[in-house]
Amino acid sequence: MRTGLTPTHCPYCALQCGMNLRPADGPDAAEVVERPDFPVNRGALCGKGRTAPAVLARAVRLTEPLVRDPATGRLGPAGWDEALDRVAEGLRGVRERHGADAVGVFGGGGLTNEKAYALGKFARVVLGTSQIDYNGRFCMSSAAAAHQRAFGLDRGLPFPLEDVPKSGCVILVGSNLAETMPPALRYLTELRAAGGRLIVVDPRRTRTAEQADLHLAPRPGTDLALALGLLHLVVAEGRVDEEFVAARTTGWAGARAAAMAHWPALVERITGVPTPRLREAVALFCAPDSAMVLTARGPEQQAKGTDTVGAWINLCLATGRAGRPYSGYGCLTGQGNGQGGREHGQKADQLPGYRKLTDPAARAHVAGVWGVDPDALPGPGRSAYELLDALGGEVGALLLAGSNPVVSAPRAAHVEGRLRSLDFLAVADVVLSETAALADVVLPVTQWAEETGTTTNLEGRVLLRRRAVDPPEGVRSDLAVLHGLAARLGGWEKGFPTDPEEVFEELRRASAGGPADYAGIGYRRIAEEGGVFWPCPAPDHPGTPRLFLDRFATPDGRARFADVTHRPAAEETDAAYPVVLTTGRVVAQYQSGAQTRRVPELNAAAPGPFVELHPRLAAGLGVAEGDPVAVVSRRGRAVAPARITDAIRPDTVFMPFHWPGEGRANTLTNPALDPVSRMPEFKTCAVRLELPGPGPTPRDPAPPAG
Repeated sequence: MRTGLTPTHCPYCALQCGMNLRPADGPDAAEVVERPDFPVNRGALCGKGRTAPAVLARAVRLTEPLVRDPATGRLGPAGWDEALDRVAEGLRGVRERHGADAVGVFGGGGLTNEKAYALGKFARVVLGTSQIDYNGRFCMSSAAAAHQRAFGLDRGLPFPLEDVPKSGCVILVGSNLAETMPPALRYLTELRAAGGRLIVVDPRRTRTAEQADLHLAPRPGTDLALALGLLHLVVAEGRVDEEFVAARTTGWAGARAAAMAHWPALVERITGVPTPRLREAVALFCAPDSAMVLTARGPEQQAKGTDTVGAWINLCLATGRAGRPYSGYGCLTGQGNGQGGREHGQKADQLPGYRKLTDPAARAHVAGVWGVDPDALPGPGRSAYELLDALGGEVGALLLAGSNPVVSAPRAAHVEGRLRSLDFLAVADVVLSETAALADVVLPVTQWAEETGTTTNLEGRVLLRRRAVDPPEGVRSDLAVLHGLAARLGGWEKGFPTDPEEVFEELRRASAGGPADYAGIGYRRIAEEGGVFWPCPAPDHPGTPRLFLDRFATPDGRARFADVTHRPAAEETDAAYPVVLTTGRVVAQYQSGAQTRRVPELNAAAPGPFVELHPRLAAGLGVAEGDPVAVVSRRGRAVAPARITDAIRPDTVFMPFHWPGEGRANTLTNPALDPVSRMPEFKTCAVRLELPGPGPTPRDPAPPAG
């Protein structure tokens, strides 16, 4: 048994809060001990972090492989050789019958950099398939696309969190940090204590919005119009930083013309935000010498999310709030390794180091590291939702790791049906999630405290999670799973080591020279320095905590304005569906809830789904607090207790998305996709409210184009 304290990081959100773990007796394998030396959280942890060891307990997790009996249709225990043989046979059989692209791989934003890298390599080298993507596509892909378009490089925050309190004003768009990243709320508290101002944009008066100097509550799906309206006022009031625009940007004329077409009265009509509040926001943002815009899922999870984020970046550029100290645009990445997971090969169009799969030089470099012919690497595949939608049709087999799309995907009932229609499904996970329960083979894998590996937090800080406890007998790492499958599928096992540090050393070589360059980062250095910011191209390079201070990462060094204009949500309200649904998280649960719903303390705090609605809506429906309410969209129906509050707009309802079953919020959500990022429109769809009871199920139409 291991003894002593092991410094490591929380398994949940992209803060990757520092903690120490001590092995413990009893049902939990370890206990959390404060780690105040880590600068991001300085010892503070939310309830999820404090209770994270509860999921290490044998009673709540998988400890042996499960294989479905063809005769009974039931999952039952099996040995590892049998399980891996079945997976190899299932993947090989579909590939031989229908071709390499009939086999898909779906990853997760919680996988370490090593596992994300190995999974992408496995898909392209061993399976030869282009069909790989991951659930991080559902998280920050629109911000990533806008970042690339504007700055030439995507890193969630181009500055460390410690810079936030030093700014003069922060506009926080579509983020409820008090519930999604509680330890980060201190940065906003410190901002205001230092005299800075906070503006929160959210259709709900959340716990975070209550901390703001100004709360703007736009109708969901109208954030793009709001940003354009603020930029209009910046121009009209003579607040443009003309010197910065001339020296460090391009494309201002088109962006300016688009903003001038969104005058305050029009923006008020679209968003519901009064013109005086628009003017107040501009005055607060432009008054100090420095300011920031931080966005999260609110503006990003829309079918126009890339353009919406681009409009907020435009506001920063026009006012000179980018590429300067304590100023800029940043994305609050959500998942634990959402940043690193998209940098090293899980996305359908990317190779390690954030290289483009369509770039011949990038293909040649990575193929050289992998020891394969560049021409043998497949091209870009389908994005996450498009891949899930193709299951049971053009994609007949799926290997899935660290994701639970039965709960987390949009139009979830349809996605569940596609998963059920597969010829073969294998799932590697820590627990028997709702998705794993559908699999032909379930592989029990190690989790955060039982393995060593790196993650990259929302600041671009590469961190080292250390193995603190031994996994239960019968559990293997994802790297061991890929090693075993690679051996069975053509003798590729030498290219898939099981030692995470050996994998990371290869990742360093593969990323060298790429936008996300990890070449100068090693395990020992991370341990000594407490984390290293990429890009870091050499061991003697200091890392890059702050990007863009001298130049942007575009060929000419200038940031690019986005020429964008407001357009309606993919699905507007009408007489049949007169209310807008928006979705999100609560403090005690995380993502699909596959892990947190197994922790008694967290379930006591957040036992199940609910429908948050305004008293006016509740009175019209005739429901009281706690009464069941049916929420119906064109894709399905969900039922949950009413939570009545005047902290939400009267034309909007909110549901958290952590639960399966009758209260599954993603049964309702719209899979309309952003044309650039391929992000689904989770944050807004048209619904109606009903009293529960039997009734016709809404028709689930074909997925929208684009």
